[in-house]
Amino acid sequence: MKHYTQFAAALALTATGAFADGHATEVPFALDWKFEGPAAPYFAAIDNGHFESAGLSVEITAGSGSLDAIPKVATGAFPIGFADINSLIRFLDQNPDAPVTAVMMVYDKPPFAVIGRASLGVSEPSDLEGKILGAPPPDGAWAQFPIFAAENGLDSDSITVEPVGFPTREPMLAEGNVAAITGFSFSSYLNLVRLGVPEDDITTLLMADYGLDLYGNAIIVNTDFAADNADVVSGFLEAVAMGWKDAIADPAAVMPALIDRNPAADAGLEQRRLQLAIDANVLTDHVMANGMGTIDPARLDAAIEQIKMVYEFQNEPDASLYFTDAYLPEGGFPLN
Repeated sequence: MKHYTQFAAALALTATGAFADGHATEVPFALDWKFEGPAAPYFAAIDNGHFESAGLSVEITAGSGSLDAIPKVATGAFPIGFADINSLIRFLDQNPDAPVTAVMMVYDKPPFAVIGRASLGVSEPSDLEGKILGAPPPDGAWAQFPIFAAENGLDSDSITVEPVGFPTREPMLAEGNVAAITGFSFSSYLNLVRLGVPEDDITTLLMADYGLDLYGNAIIVNTDFAADNADVVSGFLEAVAMGWKDAIADPAAVMPALIDRNPAADAGLEQRRLQLAIDANVLTDHVMANGMGTIDPARLDAAIEQIKMVYEFQNEPDASLYFTDAYLPEGGFPLN
Protein backbone atom coordinates (compact mmCIF):
# COMPACT_ATOMS: atom_id res chain seq x y z
CA MET A 1 0.00 0.00 0.00
CA LYS A 2 3.02 2.32 -0.10
CA HIS A 3 1.94 3.75 -3.44
CA TYR A 4 -1.32 4.86 -1.83
CA THR A 5 0.47 6.77 0.93
CA GLN A 6 1.86 9.16 -1.67
CA PHE A 7 -1.58 9.49 -3.27
CA ALA A 8 -3.24 10.21 0.07
CA ALA A 9 -0.64 12.78 1.00
CA ALA A 10 -1.12 14.61 -2.28
CA LEU A 11 -4.89 14.48 -1.98
CA ALA A 12 -4.72 15.70 1.60
CA LEU A 13 -2.73 18.73 0.50
CA THR A 14 -5.26 19.35 -2.26
CA ALA A 15 -8.13 19.13 0.22
CA THR A 16 -6.47 21.49 2.66
CA GLY A 17 -5.77 24.00 -0.08
CA ALA A 18 -9.30 23.73 -1.41
CA PHE A 19 -10.89 24.73 1.88
CA ALA A 20 -8.32 27.45 2.38
CA ASP A 21 -9.00 29.26 -0.89
CA GLY A 22 -12.74 28.67 -0.97
CA HIS A 23 -12.81 26.20 -3.87
CA ALA A 24 -14.61 22.88 -3.60
CA THR A 25 -12.63 19.76 -2.77
CA GLU A 26 -12.87 17.15 -5.52
CA VAL A 27 -13.94 13.76 -4.14
CA PRO A 28 -14.27 10.80 -6.54
CA PHE A 29 -16.94 8.34 -5.34
CA ALA A 30 -17.01 4.69 -6.48
CA LEU A 31 -20.56 3.36 -6.61
CA ASP A 32 -21.35 -0.35 -6.39
CA TRP A 33 -23.49 -0.68 -9.50
CA LYS A 34 -24.99 1.00 -12.52
CA PHE A 35 -26.93 4.26 -12.41
CA GLU A 36 -30.28 2.84 -11.34
CA GLY A 37 -32.97 3.97 -8.91
CA PRO A 38 -31.04 3.46 -5.66
CA ALA A 39 -28.23 5.66 -7.03
CA ALA A 40 -30.58 8.64 -7.34
CA PRO A 41 -30.00 9.93 -3.77
CA TYR A 42 -26.29 10.44 -4.50
CA PHE A 43 -27.01 12.42 -7.65
CA ALA A 44 -29.67 14.37 -5.76
CA ALA A 45 -26.99 15.26 -3.21
CA ILE A 46 -25.07 16.83 -6.10
CA ASP A 47 -27.96 18.56 -7.85
CA ASN A 48 -29.65 19.78 -4.65
CA GLY A 49 -26.43 21.38 -3.45
CA HIS A 50 -25.72 19.17 -0.43
CA PHE A 51 -22.16 18.32 -1.47
CA GLU A 52 -21.56 21.90 -2.49
CA SER A 53 -22.69 23.10 0.95
CA ALA A 54 -20.04 20.81 2.43
CA GLY A 55 -17.37 22.33 0.18
CA LEU A 56 -17.18 19.24 -2.00
CA SER A 57 -17.29 18.55 -5.71
CA VAL A 58 -18.22 14.89 -6.14
CA GLU A 59 -17.87 12.80 -9.29
CA ILE A 60 -19.67 9.45 -9.16
CA THR A 61 -18.41 6.42 -11.07
CA ALA A 62 -20.55 3.35 -11.71
CA GLY A 63 -19.44 -0.04 -10.41
CA SER A 64 -19.71 -3.67 -11.47
CA GLY A 65 -20.94 -5.32 -8.27
CA SER A 66 -21.14 -4.79 -4.54
CA LEU A 67 -17.55 -5.99 -4.04
CA ASP A 68 -16.17 -3.73 -6.77
CA ALA A 69 -15.40 -0.60 -4.73
CA ILE A 70 -13.42 -2.36 -1.98
CA PRO A 71 -10.09 -2.74 -3.81
CA LYS A 72 -10.61 0.63 -5.49
CA VAL A 73 -10.76 2.35 -2.11
CA ALA A 74 -8.13 0.14 -0.46
CA THR A 75 -5.56 0.91 -3.16
CA GLY A 76 -6.32 4.61 -3.25
CA ALA A 77 -7.90 4.78 -6.69
CA PHE A 78 -10.91 6.30 -4.89
CA PRO A 79 -10.97 7.83 -1.39
CA ILE A 80 -14.64 6.89 -0.83
CA GLY A 81 -16.88 4.12 -2.15
CA PHE A 82 -20.02 2.08 -1.61
CA ALA A 83 -19.71 -1.65 -0.97
CA ASP A 84 -20.94 -4.74 0.87
CA ILE A 85 -19.61 -4.73 4.44
CA ASN A 86 -19.56 -8.54 4.63
CA SER A 87 -17.23 -8.72 1.66
CA LEU A 88 -15.19 -5.95 3.28
CA ILE A 89 -14.81 -8.11 6.41
CA ARG A 90 -13.39 -10.98 4.36
CA PHE A 91 -11.18 -8.63 2.35
CA LEU A 92 -9.67 -7.19 5.52
CA ASP A 93 -9.05 -10.67 6.88
CA GLN A 94 -7.10 -11.51 3.73
CA ASN A 95 -5.46 -8.05 3.55
CA PRO A 96 -5.07 -7.03 7.20
CA ASP A 97 -3.02 -3.92 6.46
CA ALA A 98 -5.39 -2.54 3.83
CA PRO A 99 -6.40 1.05 4.73
CA VAL A 100 -10.18 0.72 4.29
CA THR A 101 -13.19 0.62 6.62
CA ALA A 102 -16.94 1.29 6.60
CA VAL A 103 -18.14 4.59 8.05
CA MET A 104 -21.88 4.78 7.31
CA MET A 105 -24.41 1.98 6.96
CA VAL A 106 -26.89 2.56 4.13
CA TYR A 107 -28.61 -0.81 3.59
CA ASP A 108 -29.49 -1.56 7.19
CA LYS A 109 -31.41 -4.59 5.92
CA PRO A 110 -29.37 -6.11 3.09
CA PRO A 111 -31.02 -6.66 -0.31
CA PHE A 112 -29.23 -10.00 -0.80
CA ALA A 113 -31.79 -12.35 -2.29
CA VAL A 114 -32.45 -15.50 -4.23
CA ILE A 115 -34.96 -14.75 -6.96
CA GLY A 116 -36.80 -17.62 -8.60
CA ARG A 117 -39.96 -18.35 -10.53
CA ALA A 118 -42.92 -20.21 -9.11
CA SER A 119 -43.59 -21.73 -12.52
CA LEU A 120 -40.12 -23.28 -12.37
CA GLY A 121 -40.80 -24.78 -8.95
CA VAL A 122 -39.15 -22.21 -6.67
CA SER A 123 -41.33 -20.84 -3.88
CA GLU A 124 -39.20 -21.43 -0.76
CA PRO A 125 -35.54 -22.14 0.05
CA SER A 126 -35.89 -25.95 0.03
CA ASP A 127 -37.14 -25.78 -3.57
CA LEU A 128 -33.62 -24.83 -4.70
CA GLU A 129 -32.40 -28.37 -4.12
CA GLY A 130 -32.10 -30.20 -7.41
CA LYS A 131 -32.38 -26.95 -9.38
CA ILE A 132 -29.95 -24.80 -11.39
CA LEU A 133 -28.96 -21.53 -9.69
CA GLY A 134 -27.46 -18.74 -11.77
CA ALA A 135 -24.90 -16.68 -9.83
CA PRO A 136 -22.44 -14.03 -11.00
CA PRO A 137 -19.11 -14.70 -9.19
CA PRO A 138 -18.64 -11.00 -8.12
CA ASP A 139 -22.22 -10.77 -6.82
CA GLY A 140 -22.63 -9.72 -3.19
CA ALA A 141 -25.72 -11.91 -2.80
CA TRP A 142 -23.85 -14.93 -4.12
CA ALA A 143 -21.08 -14.24 -1.58
CA GLN A 144 -23.66 -14.69 1.20
CA PHE A 145 -25.44 -17.69 -0.33
CA PRO A 146 -23.45 -20.28 1.67
CA ILE A 147 -24.72 -18.66 4.89
CA PHE A 148 -28.28 -18.66 3.54
CA ALA A 149 -27.90 -22.34 2.60
CA ALA A 150 -26.51 -23.25 6.02
CA GLU A 151 -29.19 -21.33 7.93
CA ASN A 152 -31.91 -23.08 5.95
CA GLY A 153 -30.39 -26.56 6.02
CA LEU A 154 -30.00 -26.82 2.27
CA ASP A 155 -28.03 -29.61 0.61
CA SER A 156 -25.73 -27.37 -1.40
CA ASP A 157 -24.30 -30.33 -3.30
CA SER A 158 -27.72 -30.90 -4.84
CA ILE A 159 -27.84 -27.37 -6.28
CA THR A 160 -26.15 -26.88 -9.64
CA VAL A 161 -24.50 -23.46 -9.64
CA GLU A 162 -24.14 -21.87 -13.06
CA PRO A 163 -21.68 -18.94 -13.15
CA VAL A 164 -23.39 -16.20 -15.15
CA GLY A 165 -22.62 -12.62 -16.07
CA PHE A 166 -24.58 -9.70 -14.65
CA PRO A 167 -26.09 -8.80 -18.06
CA THR A 168 -27.30 -12.38 -18.67
CA ARG A 169 -28.52 -13.21 -15.15
CA GLU A 170 -32.16 -12.10 -15.41
CA PRO A 171 -32.56 -13.04 -19.11
CA MET A 172 -31.50 -16.61 -18.29
CA LEU A 173 -34.15 -16.80 -15.57
CA ALA A 174 -36.76 -15.18 -17.81
CA GLU A 175 -36.01 -17.77 -20.50
CA GLY A 176 -36.10 -20.65 -18.00
CA ASN A 177 -32.46 -21.63 -18.45
CA VAL A 178 -32.02 -21.44 -14.67
CA ALA A 179 -34.66 -21.84 -11.96
CA ALA A 180 -33.32 -19.08 -9.71
CA ILE A 181 -30.58 -16.47 -9.48
CA THR A 182 -28.78 -14.55 -6.77
CA GLY A 183 -28.98 -10.77 -6.76
CA PHE A 184 -30.21 -7.65 -5.04
CA SER A 185 -33.95 -7.91 -4.50
CA PHE A 186 -34.84 -4.53 -5.98
CA SER A 187 -32.59 -4.96 -9.02
CA SER A 188 -33.38 -8.49 -10.16
CA TYR A 189 -37.10 -8.28 -9.44
CA LEU A 190 -37.73 -5.25 -11.61
CA ASN A 191 -35.33 -6.44 -14.30
CA LEU A 192 -37.50 -9.55 -14.62
CA VAL A 193 -40.64 -7.43 -14.77
CA ARG A 194 -39.06 -5.38 -17.56
CA LEU A 195 -38.35 -8.64 -19.42
CA GLY A 196 -42.01 -9.55 -19.28
CA VAL A 197 -42.05 -12.09 -16.45
CA PRO A 198 -45.42 -11.87 -14.63
CA GLU A 199 -44.99 -10.45 -11.15
CA ASP A 200 -47.02 -13.24 -9.57
CA ASP A 201 -44.51 -15.73 -11.03
CA ILE A 202 -41.51 -14.07 -9.34
CA THR A 203 -40.38 -15.46 -5.98
CA THR A 204 -38.12 -13.18 -3.94
CA LEU A 205 -36.38 -14.95 -1.05
CA LEU A 206 -34.82 -12.07 0.86
CA MET A 207 -31.99 -13.65 2.81
CA ALA A 208 -32.56 -11.35 5.79
CA ASP A 209 -36.01 -12.94 6.15
CA TYR A 210 -34.47 -16.40 6.19
CA GLY A 211 -31.96 -16.29 9.02
CA LEU A 212 -29.27 -13.80 8.00
CA ASP A 213 -28.21 -11.23 10.61
CA LEU A 214 -25.91 -9.52 8.13
CA TYR A 215 -25.78 -5.85 7.26
CA GLY A 216 -25.66 -4.71 3.63
CA ASN A 217 -23.87 -2.00 1.71
CA ALA A 218 -22.12 0.86 3.45
CA ILE A 219 -20.08 3.92 2.61
CA ILE A 220 -16.42 2.92 2.88
CA VAL A 221 -13.34 5.13 3.05
CA ASN A 222 -9.62 4.84 2.71
CA THR A 223 -8.50 5.24 6.33
CA ASP A 224 -5.29 7.08 5.40
CA PHE A 225 -7.32 9.64 3.49
CA ALA A 226 -9.94 9.89 6.25
CA ALA A 227 -7.33 10.45 8.95
CA ASP A 228 -6.02 13.48 7.06
CA ASN A 229 -9.43 14.71 5.86
CA ALA A 230 -11.91 14.09 8.65
CA ASP A 231 -13.99 17.16 7.75
CA VAL A 232 -14.21 16.02 4.14
CA VAL A 233 -15.49 12.59 5.18
CA SER A 234 -17.98 13.99 7.71
CA GLY A 235 -19.28 16.50 5.17
CA PHE A 236 -19.57 13.79 2.53
CA LEU A 237 -21.63 11.57 4.82
CA GLU A 238 -23.95 14.39 5.82
CA ALA A 239 -24.55 15.23 2.16
CA VAL A 240 -25.31 11.59 1.39
CA ALA A 241 -27.83 11.48 4.24
CA MET A 242 -29.47 14.64 2.90
CA GLY A 243 -29.71 13.06 -0.55
CA TRP A 244 -31.43 10.03 0.92
CA LYS A 245 -33.73 12.27 2.95
CA ASP A 246 -34.74 14.06 -0.26
CA ALA A 247 -35.37 10.73 -1.97
CA ILE A 248 -37.47 9.40 0.90
CA ALA A 249 -39.56 12.57 1.05
CA ASP A 250 -40.26 12.61 -2.70
CA PRO A 251 -38.85 9.76 -4.84
CA ALA A 252 -40.24 11.28 -8.03
CA ALA A 253 -38.39 14.54 -7.39
CA VAL A 254 -34.96 12.87 -7.45
CA MET A 255 -35.54 10.93 -10.66
CA PRO A 256 -34.43 13.80 -12.96
CA ALA A 257 -31.00 13.73 -11.26
CA LEU A 258 -30.71 10.05 -12.19
CA ILE A 259 -32.12 10.33 -15.70
CA ASP A 260 -29.68 13.16 -16.48
CA ARG A 261 -26.86 10.64 -15.93
CA ASN A 262 -28.67 7.67 -17.48
CA PRO A 263 -31.00 8.96 -20.21
CA ALA A 264 -31.83 5.43 -21.37
CA ALA A 265 -33.37 4.52 -18.00
CA ASP A 266 -37.12 4.14 -17.52
CA ALA A 267 -37.95 6.81 -14.94
CA GLY A 268 -41.09 5.03 -13.70
CA LEU A 269 -39.34 1.70 -13.26
CA GLU A 270 -36.32 3.27 -11.57
CA GLN A 271 -38.55 5.24 -9.20
CA ARG A 272 -40.20 1.97 -8.23
CA ARG A 273 -36.77 0.36 -7.75
CA LEU A 274 -35.75 3.23 -5.47
CA GLN A 275 -38.97 2.90 -3.48
CA LEU A 276 -38.35 -0.83 -3.00
CA ALA A 277 -34.87 -0.06 -1.64
CA ILE A 278 -36.22 2.62 0.70
CA ASP A 279 -39.00 0.43 2.08
CA ALA A 280 -37.08 -2.82 2.48
CA ASN A 281 -33.45 -1.85 2.98
CA VAL A 282 -32.96 1.75 4.11
CA LEU A 283 -35.88 2.95 6.23
CA THR A 284 -35.92 0.10 8.76
CA ASP A 285 -37.19 0.17 12.34
CA HIS A 286 -33.59 0.52 13.56
CA VAL A 287 -32.97 3.52 11.30
CA MET A 288 -36.22 5.18 12.33
CA ALA A 289 -35.28 4.78 15.99
CA ASN A 290 -31.52 5.37 15.79
CA GLY A 291 -30.88 7.45 12.70
CA MET A 292 -29.26 6.56 9.39
CA GLY A 293 -25.68 5.37 9.26
CA THR A 294 -25.28 3.72 12.65
CA ILE A 295 -25.03 0.03 13.47
CA ASP A 296 -25.87 -2.18 16.43
CA PRO A 297 -22.52 -3.59 17.66
CA ALA A 298 -24.22 -6.75 18.93
CA ARG A 299 -25.73 -7.37 15.51
CA LEU A 300 -22.37 -6.86 13.81
CA ASP A 301 -20.87 -9.41 16.22
CA ALA A 302 -23.68 -11.82 15.30
CA ALA A 303 -23.00 -11.21 11.62
CA ILE A 304 -19.33 -12.05 12.13
CA GLU A 305 -20.34 -15.31 13.80
CA GLN A 306 -22.52 -16.15 10.79
CA ILE A 307 -19.65 -15.44 8.43
CA LYS A 308 -17.57 -17.88 10.48
CA MET A 309 -20.05 -20.61 9.57
CA VAL A 310 -18.84 -20.63 5.98
CA TYR A 311 -15.54 -18.76 6.04
CA GLU A 312 -12.38 -19.64 7.95
CA PHE A 313 -10.80 -16.44 9.22
CA GLN A 314 -7.03 -16.22 8.91
CA ASN A 315 -6.94 -13.70 11.76
CA GLU A 316 -9.08 -13.13 14.83
CA PRO A 317 -12.04 -10.97 13.70
CA ASP A 318 -12.03 -7.45 15.10
CA ALA A 319 -15.27 -5.50 14.59
CA SER A 320 -13.46 -2.20 15.17
CA LEU A 321 -11.59 -2.75 11.89
CA TYR A 322 -14.76 -3.07 9.86
CA PHE A 323 -16.84 -0.07 10.96
CA THR A 324 -16.34 3.22 12.75
CA ASP A 325 -18.90 5.87 13.69
CA ALA A 326 -16.16 8.50 14.14
CA TYR A 327 -17.44 10.53 11.17
CA LEU A 328 -21.13 10.30 12.06
CA PRO A 329 -23.07 12.64 14.34
CA GLU A 330 -24.17 11.10 17.62
CA GLY A 331 -27.39 9.24 16.97
CA GLY A 332 -26.86 9.10 13.22
CA PHE A 333 -28.72 11.18 10.66
CA PRO A 334 -32.49 11.59 11.25
CA LEU A 335 -34.51 10.88 8.12
CA ASN A 336 -37.93 12.00 9.33
